[in-house]
Amino acid sequence: MAAQSPYDPAKYGDGTRVRISSRTMLDEFRRSWKWHNKLEPEQLEYAGSIAKVEKSYMYHGGDILYKLEDIPGLWHEQCLEPV
Repeated sequence: MAAQSPYDPAKYGDGTRVRISSRTMLDEFRRSWKWHNKLEPEQLEYAGSIAKVEKSYMYHGGDILYKLEDIPGLWHEQCLEPV
């Protein structure tokens, strides 16, 4: 069995508590982001919420996306803050 690479580009590891950015920031991100995995309108309701990272993913272009426990959608790293 091959050893797992220690390289993990995700800023927030599984189980890390994060705060979703402010509504103002999410609105701006939603308005300006032109690529993959755009924020859905229902995600905006979670602005300012604290959640645990369930899993992180790397989009093939190199962007890191996060699935948060009990919160819908995938979240861009730019939309999260440390707690």
